[in-house]
Amino acid sequence: MDRVKIGVSACYLYPDPARAAFGKKTLNYVEQSVPHWLMSGGALPVMIPPTSGETARGDVGLDDYAAWLDGLLLHGGVDVAPGSYGEQALDPRWQGDPVRDAYEMALVKAFVAQGKPVFGICRGLQLINVAFGGTLVQDIPTQRPQALVHRDADRYDLNFHQLELVPNTRLSTLLANRSSQKINSVHHQCVKDLAPGFVVEAVCPHDATIEAIRHTGADWVAAVQWHPEFHGPAHGTLDDTPVLDDFLAAARATRATHSPTR
Repeated sequence: MDRVKIGVSACYLYPDPARAAFGKKTLNYVEQSVPHWLMSGGALPVMIPPTSGETARGDVGLDDYAAWLDGLLLHGGVDVAPGSYGEQALDPRWQGDPVRDAYEMALVKAFVAQGKPVFGICRGLQLINVAFGGTLVQDIPTQRPQALVHRDADRYDLNFHQLELVPNTRLSTLLANRSSQKINSVHHQCVKDLAPGFVVEAVCPHDATIEAIRHTGADWVAAVQWHPEFHGPAHGTLDDTPVLDDFLAAARATRATHSPTR
């Protein structure tokens, strides 16, 4: 089988003198459940390493990965830096990672330029919103004190709430007639100003927190705030397999038009 190839953006772990083995090394990694989620749909996940930094060598660029791969997935992790959307951090804990931001925004630009689909999960939704000109709530409990608890450190991925789909959106069509609309919630930041050219596809019914967005133009760019890779129907949560299938179908659809580069 000629499987669809999906690039996965890398998380960063920076040098820490307290770690004897890796005190001087920057590590790049992906959380295991993310590639396993992609593999459940028959895709081949490929972590895309940064092509810049103090150890960078050769002339391989992110554009090369965008030309070779069929789609891009941005997943969870550290906060998006407020400086990436023109703000100052309201608290030192929310400084985020501007290096990862720049790397992932360059990835988005490269894949969109190649006409390849881009899908975001949690931080990935927030990064996509910022990459296209939107802003974020830096801390939901501080800036929206009446909101639901969207991140519970003790419950982590067992913190759940209901999802409300926006009618007449692609997501509402994909998830029509699902037996459960319960999703996990593992985030303290969220969309504040929606990026131009995007629509909201789902919200939290308790406080209107944006839970899914999609680009309205020709570019296939979509994202969800929850983690579909964490749970499945066996946990009594939303069966969002159609979301994965739709993303992978979009990736396969690009292959015929990009076959000369493969």
